[in-house]
Amino acid sequence: MKLKDIDKQVKEKPLTKEESKEQFLKLTGELDIKHSFNFEEAWEIGEEIRKRNDFRNKITQLEKEGYDKGLWMDEKQLHKLNPVKHSFADGCYIREIFNPAGELLVTKIHKKEHPFFLMQGEMSILTEDGVKHIKAPHQGITKPGTKRIIYAHTDCVFITVHATEETDVSKIEEQVIAKDFNDPLVTAEDIKLLTNKI
Repeated sequence: MKLKDIDKQVKEKPLTKEESKEQFLKLTGELDIKHSFNFEEAWEIGEEIRKRNDFRNKITQLEKEGYDKGLWMDEKQLHKLNPVKHSFADGCYIREIFNPAGELLVTKIHKKEHPFFLMQGEMSILTEDGVKHIKAPHQGITKPGTKRIIYAHTDCVFITVHATEETDVSKIEEQVIAKDFNDPLVTAEDIKLLTNKI
């Protein structure tokens, strides 16, 4: 069986876990492959890939449908309702944004790891791991490939910090925001996360 045959099988007629294990063991033996992981680890990685890709496809579709139906604000409206303060300090860009109570918004795709801080308010965030409710003060780390839907329960002040020597905000945005999930920095992080598990 060739790789393209397996890809076709996965898309058109996926196997159960038991069938996959049988195929894994059979092909491993036939091809005399020495893995650094067992079937259970490979299955777990596959499940994580499927979960991540499913979330990314759904959030991308939801964003598109929202724009088609006028649910999301355009960039001009968004910037008017969500004022941003830009600060710089010794190789860091600090971005502070205000989100008013009752706002529902979808974020861009982050392509670099960076810290974030909720300084004021409460919000619910839809992520690939489900809905998380956070309340200030709160801090976390955004991983490459992250895209969120956020609902602000109260007025919120949200800060992100990005390592960069650049001071032109539009150039910084090119460095830290991915156009889609195929961005090389996003896919490199996906591979890194998966290979760290085996």
